[in-house]
Amino acid sequence: MVNYHENNYMPQEDDWDRDMLLDPAWEKQQRKTFTAWCNSHLRKAGTQIENIEEDFRDGLKLMLLLEVISGERLAKPERGKMRVHKISNVNKALHYITSKGVKLVSIGAEEIVDGNAKMTLGMIWTIILRFAIQDISVEETSAKEGLLLWCQRKTAPYKNVNIQNFHISWKDGLGFCALIHRHRPELIDYGKLRKDDPMTNLNTAFDVAEKYLDIPKMLDAEDIVGTARPDEKAIMTYVSSFYHAFSGAQKAETAANRICKVLAVNQENEQLMEDYEKLASDLLEWIRRTIPWLENRAPENTMQAMQQKLEDFRDYRRQHKPPKVQEKCQLEINFNTLQTKLRLSNRPAFMPSEGKMVSDVSNAWGGLEGAEKGYEEWLLNEIRRLERLDHLAEKFRQKAAIHETWTEGKEVMLQARDFETASLSEIKALLKKHEAFESDLAAHQDRVEQIAAIAQELNELDYYDSPSVNARCQNICDQWDALGALTQKRSEALQRTEKLLETIDQLYLEFAKRAAPFNNWMEGAMEDLQDTFIVHTIEEIQGLSTAHEQFKATLPDADKERGAILGIHNEIAKIVATYHVNMAGTNPYTTINPQDINAKWDKVRQLVPQRDQALIEEHARQQNNERLRRQFANQANVIGPWIQTKMEEIGRISIEMHGTLEDQLTHLRQYEKNIVNYKPKIDQLEETHQLIQEHIRVGWEQLLTTIARTINEIENQILTRDAKGISQDQMNEFRASFNHFDRDHSGTLGAEEFKACLISLGFDIANDAQKKTGMMEAEDFKTCLISLGYNMGEAEFSRIMSIVDPNRVGVVTFQAFIDFMSRETADTDTADQVMASFKVLAGDKNYILADELRRELPPDQAEYCIARMAPYAGPDAIPGALDYMSFSTALYGESDL
Repeated sequence: MVNYHENNYMPQEDDWDRDMLLDPAWEKQQRKTFTAWCNSHLRKAGTQIENIEEDFRDGLKLMLLLEVISGERLAKPERGKMRVHKISNVNKALHYITSKGVKLVSIGAEEIVDGNAKMTLGMIWTIILRFAIQDISVEETSAKEGLLLWCQRKTAPYKNVNIQNFHISWKDGLGFCALIHRHRPELIDYGKLRKDDPMTNLNTAFDVAEKYLDIPKMLDAEDIVGTARPDEKAIMTYVSSFYHAFSGAQKAETAANRICKVLAVNQENEQLMEDYEKLASDLLEWIRRTIPWLENRAPENTMQAMQQKLEDFRDYRRQHKPPKVQEKCQLEINFNTLQTKLRLSNRPAFMPSEGKMVSDVSNAWGGLEGAEKGYEEWLLNEIRRLERLDHLAEKFRQKAAIHETWTEGKEVMLQARDFETASLSEIKALLKKHEAFESDLAAHQDRVEQIAAIAQELNELDYYDSPSVNARCQNICDQWDALGALTQKRSEALQRTEKLLETIDQLYLEFAKRAAPFNNWMEGAMEDLQDTFIVHTIEEIQGLSTAHEQFKATLPDADKERGAILGIHNEIAKIVATYHVNMAGTNPYTTINPQDINAKWDKVRQLVPQRDQALIEEHARQQNNERLRRQFANQANVIGPWIQTKMEEIGRISIEMHGTLEDQLTHLRQYEKNIVNYKPKIDQLEETHQLIQEHIRVGWEQLLTTIARTINEIENQILTRDAKGISQDQMNEFRASFNHFDRDHSGTLGAEEFKACLISLGFDIANDAQKKTGMMEAEDFKTCLISLGYNMGEAEFSRIMSIVDPNRVGVVTFQAFIDFMSRETADTDTADQVMASFKVLAGDKNYILADELRRELPPDQAEYCIARMAPYAGPDAIPGALDYMSFSTALYGESDL
């Protein structure tokens, strides 16, 4: 009788078991079951056995079986055909079994080589116990009890199944069917099974297990039904195959879940990187297209065209730029969120493409702001220049028209030869008339000089119609020179004739002398009264009003002068009537007559009230402008401090602890809503004055950016807390330690305060000061860590500083502080863990197949892996093998973007 010790794998069998041990039915069941079990492993090595006692006699397949099920290499086998070679190989196998803690009793190499069936079956059962059943343990039970307890728990919900042992409890087949249905309900319609039909139940279970679970058919339904008590070892062997099959599925599911989690994080991060790159590219492209437009300084010739440019610029400010400000803010938020997620998922930091860093976008934005400011200043200067040009051009046209009217016919008059046939009295009259003309000509000298000066100024200001102005001015100057030459020539002719002519009418001469300057005065007055004016302040209009009042004060004296001049004419008429003087018609000394003087005087009197009304209206307009300027100043003085106050309050919220992070986030979002609701007041301020709101607008944009960034910081803290499993109490403890040196929330620490803080933590240091700006200096961070229970020397502290301050700037931000503390208290996925998960899915192979990925992973993530895994090139590679090891390493390597 074979007697082998099972090393506590099974309790000692009772007397009935030992009596039945040699039962032929049991031996048949064991032979079939053990053969199938061995083949289920040997087929992995490409071989199998037909007769269990014959095929193990040379020890070769026995050693191969042990290598397959253990995953270890045994000693090199003997290839000889002699009995001694076979005994040596079997001894090597038995020695390996003994080295695994199994005590073999009464089993020797000679019995195996001689083909002793009972010894061979006993040896195989020992191997099954050690490698298939020993590791089964449920609630610290033995192998057999653990396997039985597992079966009982899995079949507990099934009413017709009562598993109490590994023999008669399985005869009706419902136990096998229940195990399959519990794990794979789609394979068996359990409701149709009947307890009184064991053959159907058993065959159904055996066929389904072989077809769908890769469990070979180790038992025959007829043997089990036809035996009063089926072989316990055969049943245990077959049931253990179910345990391992379903246990492996659980491991595969766990491994698949881990891989799905890692791949989902990677896919999300890649999408965030692509979104950042696109947003940065679009924003930079918009800036690149906009700056040339803002740098275009091509002037326009008309005020209407420049006003249109100014309106286009205002539309840019109101409609086109605000969305880009939001995009720039969103870009920074997306970048910070992405970096936080990469740190939390143990991925390397994201490095954008060249030229697309946040700093690059900020620099480009600064260039845009500079170009925008320069363009606005240029527009305003150009509008002022065109206003000045329009005023000068109109003034030039008025003066030129008056001068051209005056010079009309003067050349013909000066070229006349009337003095050659004139009498003495007529010569005298002609001479006096010429003297009066010379006086008139001198009076017009100032107007000609003014016309030339205006033309010169228009040229210097680059007036668009300068050629026509220059041509008209040149004509006036040429005509003026010709008049001067002709006047001189006629004067010399009259002086030559003067000695021959002595009679002259003094009254006509006196009339001409007084009428000419008075006429020039009236023409100048009419010109001044009709002159347009452009003022920008009340002081300027008041100056014009004062000058006008001074002019009106001279009107009584002018009226007296007019009366005197008309009196001379009346005296001439009286003399003519009295002495019957033969008059040639008009005054020979001047073309001015009383009708002209009266008409021009009436015109002056008519223009004076019109000028009064224009000055009054302009004064009212300037008063209204002054009121608007004061209104703008009052609104700006309210809005500016409001923005500053809100920014300070937001800064305090971001560093103080009041409630949970969610409470702080809710508080900040309420601030953001209040700030957005304040926007109509900014719009009202812009409507009050479109050209003086630059500093308020910039402050408003900074406030919007500050609240958005602060909300993003709180959201990242919540993301860190939730991802790392940090409690609210831990988060509060971290914040309290960080803010330990800023109790008064002033942003700085006094020297004595700082010294007292560090001394209270056990440090003996000199006085030093530390600013509080949401960051810690290196020594402060070290003190904070010690206060939290970290005991560190210089080497350990240097290591920690290299983590929280990789750029070696000497300060530690709160985000870096939280990352370090969360890294110390939480676990994250690693490349080794992902690699081990893939190895489970691959069935311990060094490669994995596409079908295996599609079977274990969701479709999109399976295709994601297949597309990115390189072909496996190892010595055991087969067609279609994929390298999951390099893929796992790449997941935690450098980003492709």
